[in-house]
Amino acid sequence: MFIFLSITVFFILSSKPKQQEQDFSKLHSNPDHRRKVIWIMADSLMSQAIDQGIKSGDLPAFSFLISHGHYQKEVISSFPTMSVTVDSTLITGAHPDRHHIPGLIWFDNQEQRIVNYGTGLNEILRDGLTQAAEDMVQNLNHKHLNQEIQTIFEALEERGIRTGSINGLIYRGSNDHKLAFPSWVAKPLSLPDQVNVKAPDFFALGMFANPLQGKVSLPDGLTKEFGFKDAYSVEATKYLIKNDLLPDFLFVYLPDLDKPLHKKGPGPQEKKAVQKLDREIAELLDSFGSWNEAIQHVTWVVCGDGGQTSIVPSNQNPVVQLDQLLNNYQVLKPGQQPSEKTEVALAVNERSAFVYALKQEISLNKLADQLKKDDRVDILAWKNENGWIQVFNAEKNTEMQFRPGQEFEDSYHQKWDMKGDLKALDLTVKADKKQISYGDYPDALIRLWTSFHSHSGRYLIITARPGYELADVHSPTHKGGAGHGSLHQIDSVAPMIITGTDQRPAHWRLVDMKPWILSLFDSPTTESKR
Repeated sequence: MFIFLSITVFFILSSKPKQQEQDFSKLHSNPDHRRKVIWIMADSLMSQAIDQGIKSGDLPAFSFLISHGHYQKEVISSFPTMSVTVDSTLITGAHPDRHHIPGLIWFDNQEQRIVNYGTGLNEILRDGLTQAAEDMVQNLNHKHLNQEIQTIFEALEERGIRTGSINGLIYRGSNDHKLAFPSWVAKPLSLPDQVNVKAPDFFALGMFANPLQGKVSLPDGLTKEFGFKDAYSVEATKYLIKNDLLPDFLFVYLPDLDKPLHKKGPGPQEKKAVQKLDREIAELLDSFGSWNEAIQHVTWVVCGDGGQTSIVPSNQNPVVQLDQLLNNYQVLKPGQQPSEKTEVALAVNERSAFVYALKQEISLNKLADQLKKDDRVDILAWKNENGWIQVFNAEKNTEMQFRPGQEFEDSYHQKWDMKGDLKALDLTVKADKKQISYGDYPDALIRLWTSFHSHSGRYLIITARPGYELADVHSPTHKGGAGHGSLHQIDSVAPMIITGTDQRPAHWRLVDMKPWILSLFDSPTTESKR
């Protein structure tokens, strides 16, 4: 019996889906010797870890790229600061009101259900594993992501520029590809063996789209999280470099740093993880023969997607249980659809949440009044009947309203009308010029406004103060670790290193990166630049 089980387990772990052949011929270097771009997105990379590592001499690859390029410590992310929303903003060059991915979890008013792209196994199991798989595999890129807006891959491919994505969450391109699932994955999740997708010229997504199968061994088994690890992305990128198959623009996603931060928070575990990341970047540079050669021919961008805020340990009551704060309402239960009695639905994105009023008679103001009694709450915001965004700062007990207008202008040339106490969003205004400056909540006005126009429904947005996180009944929590998702500066900024070009984006926000990338391919080819 033991031998039979061992053979069965071995078969399951070793069986892999048959992969679609990808045409690599068009990836070979173009005759115009166009300068290529490698964009490395390291999940949860933060500037303080880079600074400390460079100071101690532990990050030679980071040090090299910074000394030969530009290091921007605070690039503003999207809101909520969750990977699918952030990556959608980067890849489309648009805020959530245009790309339509509101968060990692949200309530679809049209289908009357929770959409969950993968918050945590416990919550997914209760929301419905089959539905979560469908949302992640089929709906995220090809239904929910706005079809009317071009991704960076589609825009470049339209110009005849070759693109690639390795483990990117948002990958929609112009080329026909297939995701392939082994039967032991497909059957329990009610997925077909193959799913047709549109993706970049070169497309790798863990075990499910491994175009290098039979060419190089990539770590993509069950014990390697199906290939959704740094090692897979690094090995695939190295193969492309060494075999002169690098597309003109390659997006590489490195997820490993996220987990130790969530578990232990900033500190020794983060230090080790960033040192590992440095070694991985060094491997990519080595693949060119020398590091100088690497920056002679390629523009390198290394960035994070947002920060993580330390969460206090369990003995300090770190988790704000929204379901308990609203226990006088009929709150939608996980895995169920609303009934006639359901009044409220919750979609918790770690340190922020959407709180949906499912009945017209439910007052958003009253929901806010009930939630603000908890001293761990930071910001409460909702759209009032006049179309203004109402903001209440629970810690400062201050309130303001805003909407797009003409009276005030911020540093990103966005114009607003505002009234009330601007301390609610830590804003200051130069009276003579009516120029808005942001404080603890970077670019807060557009980030909140577009979140309220990212999907339909009546809802308020709540965020937790630094040190705390929000939860529904089965939400994952990170007591004594770290979390993200809020509007606060700590969650909202990430570092970016650019080496190989003197061109800079219009503003240091992820939403401004797509036009900058496009501009890099409008420029004549140049030699190495600092």
